[in-house]
Amino acid sequence: MEFVLGGIEALLAPVIGVINRVLWDYVLVYGLLAVGVYFTVRLGFLQVRRFPHMLRIVRPGTGGDASGISPFQALATSLASRVGTGNLAGVAIALGVGGPGALFWMWCTAAVGMATAYAESALAQLYKERDEDGQYRGGPAYYMARGLKNRWMGAAFALSLLLTYGAVFSSVHANAMAQALGAAFGFSQAMVATGLVALAAIIIFGGLRRIVRFAEWVVPFMSVGYLALALWVVVTNITQVPDVLTLVLRSAFGLDAAAGGVLGGITVAMLQGVKRGLYSNEAGMGSAPNIAAAATPMPHHPASQGLVQSLGVFIDTLLICSATGFVILLSGVLGGEGDGVLLTQRAMTVFFGEAGSYFVAVALFFFAFTTIIGNYSYAENNLLYLGGGRIGLLVLRLATLAVIVWGVYTKVQMVWDAADAAMAIMASINLVALVMLSGVVVKLTRDYDRQLDEGRSPEFRIADHPELGDGVDSTIWRRRGA
Repeated sequence: MEFVLGGIEALLAPVIGVINRVLWDYVLVYGLLAVGVYFTVRLGFLQVRRFPHMLRIVRPGTGGDASGISPFQALATSLASRVGTGNLAGVAIALGVGGPGALFWMWCTAAVGMATAYAESALAQLYKERDEDGQYRGGPAYYMARGLKNRWMGAAFALSLLLTYGAVFSSVHANAMAQALGAAFGFSQAMVATGLVALAAIIIFGGLRRIVRFAEWVVPFMSVGYLALALWVVVTNITQVPDVLTLVLRSAFGLDAAAGGVLGGITVAMLQGVKRGLYSNEAGMGSAPNIAAAATPMPHHPASQGLVQSLGVFIDTLLICSATGFVILLSGVLGGEGDGVLLTQRAMTVFFGEAGSYFVAVALFFFAFTTIIGNYSYAENNLLYLGGGRIGLLVLRLATLAVIVWGVYTKVQMVWDAADAAMAIMASINLVALVMLSGVVVKLTRDYDRQLDEGRSPEFRIADHPELGDGVDSTIWRRRGA
């Protein structure tokens, strides 16, 4: 097994390296921030002025619409994918490589990324359709084909998402779980792989409805529990928090860089912060819109589901990633032995003894396992877009289980490098589409704002927007009850 995997990794490593250097060093780090700033300014700082409204529209029901899932289920499923190893292992890697300042750039990525997440999910809602089972389907591939009339672009995105979420990302989470469970409980790789495959098979073979039911129960439990423990660490060490914040800001701007000068320190911190921030919150990547499109928005307007998914970025990065970052920096273990999730485990043991290591292992299991399930739902959606039938779904499900096994056994650096490359390709395609459709996003936002300002519950009717009619399913966006 190890010999075969070693040969595959030797062949793939140079290709992965070139993709990462070109896209990350010259395109995405600045492109993601630029697109986020662009939507933030053009939408009038929507993520700030509508933040209270976001909290009010995360609802459990569908208003009797059997074709969709609830806004709460859509948020929980997107968080299942967002809240994963990036929140535990990814933050630790960013701090280890980029220094404490990487946390600041993760915050910046999330702050402007909330606007990007809003834009892509609002578009996914607008251009969604019903599949043969009467269930809503949509996402970037759909708004590229329907909104931009560019089917090849939609197909390219769908293929890259299948690779990213159907393969590479699941291996990342399986790898992190194997490390954490092995370090805390002594589980062998074979034990971890067998257990993960058995549990994943039970859920993914049940389809989207079983996935969202699983997510809406597990995700709130795991997120609140982890945040409560991290908050306890912060409160009991509150006198050190100002020093930690100062360290983060100084490091972010290269003032504490040990080598490479000020510019070098800023570059490394920014690169790691943006990469790990995007990997965690997925804003602009084109992933969350796949589940956002499956929801029945309440209010019945594409913009409302965009706001719900914008809130998901806030929860993922500005709350959960920050919690991990503060625990690590307050513990004083940064710069010592271990990386990834092992560093987070060492930080927790400082405050909770050996129980801290166990807690991180259990938390990572829930975070990573739900992410694998959420990732599968995205991959399934894009396989169906490409025309995959029942046989295609069976192959995808079996491939997902096989990738879990590969992730358990492979080397951690190779896994993260492959994830970076796959994510970069997918995000690049999606960002181009978002900019090209930005005018549509603005129209949706103005319509939603106008109705809210008039004291009404917003409702989108395609008959009122004939300029958007081509490519939009009019049977979905007509007057409610009509």
